[in-house]
Amino acid sequence: MAYWLFKSEPFKWSWEMQKAKGDVGEQWDGIRNYQARNNMRAMKLGDKAFFYHSNEGLEVVGIVEVCNLIHPDTTTDDPRWECVDIRAVCDMPKPVTLKDVKANPKLAEMSLVTSMRLSVQPVTEAEYLEVCRMGNLDNPPRSPE
Repeated sequence: MAYWLFKSEPFKWSWEMQKAKGDVGEQWDGIRNYQARNNMRAMKLGDKAFFYHSNEGLEVVGIVEVCNLIHPDTTTDDPRWECVDIRAVCDMPKPVTLKDVKANPKLAEMSLVTSMRLSVQPVTEAEYLEVCRMGNLDNPPRSPE
């Protein structure tokens, strides 16, 4: 099972905007970092991820899933840049702040803490479940095996 975290500045693309896209979802475009792109290359259909508001809010606000595998990023003609499509699955009942993540010793090695600037990050299953617990999300949606 693989889990991820997508960061977005809410004034550019908010959780509410993501939810408004419905089941069709939206391509996660504009990524110009090789590690973030490679993370998207590793994704499988149905993989779950956190939707994280960066710069404003600094909190996990929802769960998304990968609904379309890696494909060319339509915002550039450069073939190096690719993206996946994601769709909203559910709100985080209680947003989980970066401050709370950093204060939790179980999350000390989470990429959100150690690789702050990376916009698409891997999340371990244990980290995923812990953040869901912190956000009062009972029976969180799971990535496929």
